[in-house]
Amino acid sequence: SESLRGIVCQQLIPRKDGNGRMLALEVLVNNPAVGNLIREAKTFMLPGVMQTGKKLGMKLMDDSLQELLDKGLITGEEAYRRAENKKAFATALAGEMR
Repeated sequence: SESLRGIVCQQLIPRKDGNGRMLALEVLVNNPAVGNLIREAKTFMLPGVMQTGKKLGMKLMDDSLQELLDKGLITGEEAYRRAENKKAFATALAGEMR
């Protein structure tokens, strides 16, 4: 945990208009709280730290998916398929099914 600087996870998602793909990303920046959770094997708590660490440049994949969905760049189905919190995207998916 001391040598870790950060982690970036990327997904390329098909665009709603069918022209290429959009980048959705998740960013974890190491700080004392992150290092402590890793050392104590409490990695299940990292999403909470990432949520509060947005000022440090951290970002959850679900937030990135929501931004792309809000801009109309990806479909609700694509967002739902890739989401960690499926419940948060179920409404968008249901809206497309109508």
